[in-house]
Amino acid sequence: MRRLLLFLVAAALAGCAGYKLGPTNGLPAGSRSIQVRPFANKTREPRVTEYLSISMRKQLQQDGTYRLETSARPDILVTGEIVRFDRSGLSYQTNDVLTPQEYTLTLMARVVAVDVNSGKTNLNRDVYGRTYIRIGNDLSSAERQAIPLLTDDLARNAVSLLVDGTW
Repeated sequence: MRRLLLFLVAAALAGCAGYKLGPTNGLPAGSRSIQVRPFANKTREPRVTEYLSISMRKQLQQDGTYRLETSARPDILVTGEIVRFDRSGLSYQTNDVLTPQEYTLTLMARVVAVDVNSGKTNLNRDVYGRTYIRIGNDLSSAERQAIPLLTDDLARNAVSLLVDGTW
């Protein structure tokens, strides 16, 4: 009985060996500050910049690795530009193969993170966000409702690169 209990405790402890509490980049949580500037919008889709700024800040606050800086000089400055907004048909109506029922929305942004103190560019990559929409009677209102989901996905991917990057 004792061996079984000892084995179960050892197995439980070994099963959690890969998990780590807190930031995964080796820094204490909140020890460095980060600022997100509004991204330049190179697409024809209006208001994407505002949604992306809100999503990036929200994701950084939820992650907690960096302290979000809004007024003073940050340790890391994040800028970028939204370079592509695509809509492609995912599924089509059964009676009309040219009319989509669902679309895939894809947003691509060039994200640049610079260490303000050293001037070193820590991140300079294209980051993608993707979501799906089902079209009712109005495509524009369906897209308008999906934009926050799209920017949330892109922000989640960008923050993951910022937080878990090898820099």
